[in-house]
Amino acid sequence: MTDDDSPNTLRTIARREFIMRAATGTAIAALGGGLYVLSDQLTRKARAETRADGRPRLPPGQRVIEELMRMGGEPGNPNTSEYRLKVHGEVENPFEIDFAELVAMKSVTTHSDVHCVTGWTVLGAKWKGVRLSDLAAKAGMKDSARHVIFESAHGYTANVRLAEAMLPSAMVAWELEGKPLKRAHGAPVRALVPDLYFWKSAKWLEGIRFVRRDEPGYWETRGYHNHADPWKEERYG
Repeated sequence: MTDDDSPNTLRTIARREFIMRAATGTAIAALGGGLYVLSDQLTRKARAETRADGRPRLPPGQRVIEELMRMGGEPGNPNTSEYRLKVHGEVENPFEIDFAELVAMKSVTTHSDVHCVTGWTVLGAKWKGVRLSDLAAKAGMKDSARHVIFESAHGYTANVRLAEAMLPSAMVAWELEGKPLKRAHGAPVRALVPDLYFWKSAKWLEGIRFVRRDEPGYWETRGYHNHADPWKEERYG
C-alpha cells in the first residue's frame, strides 16, 4: 500500500499499469480527487464469500478498491512525543496514557475489511493496535456504560454502541500495513470499528469516553445514520 503525507498526492497509476489492470478486469476510478484501482474481480470474489457470522463478506452497495482512500477531516497533531489518550466517563479508574505507554500495552495485529459510506471497501487491511476492550478493562469500565464516544482533534466525535466497541476486531490502531499511520489516515492514533461504516472509526483520536446515554456525533447530527451497519445500508438517518 502506497501513501505519503502531501495532502494533494494520491496514488498515481502509470499508463502501462493502467493497460495491464484493464486487461485483467480491473478499472481505474477517480475517487476523492485521485486515481484508485477499482477491482471488479475482487468485488465479485468478495460477494461470493461469507463471514463467520453468516453475513456476506461484502455489504450491499460496496465495490472493492485496493488501498485505503483519504477521506478528509481536519488533522490533529501527529507528533507522538506530545500525544496523550484520555480514557474516562463511566469507569472506575480514568486515566491518560502517552504514545509510548500505549504502544507498550499488549498489542494485536488484525486483518479487517473496512467499508466507507461512500461505497468503497478495502479487504483485509492489516492493522496493529490495542483492543478497545483492553483499554476498557484497564479503566475499570462500569456496568452502567452503554456507548463509547470517540473524541478526536478539533472537537470531532463519533458514537458507537458498546457491544460493537468491545468486539475483538475493535481497536485503537497506530499501524496500517506494517507502517505507522500517515497523518491523512489519523496519525498518530485512530479508532477502528470495522463492522460499522468507516466514519465511526474516528481519526486523530484523543479520547475514549464511556457513557450511559447515547450522544450522536459530528456526522450523526448532520444526517448520517446513528448506528451505521453496512449490511443494513444504514448510511443516512
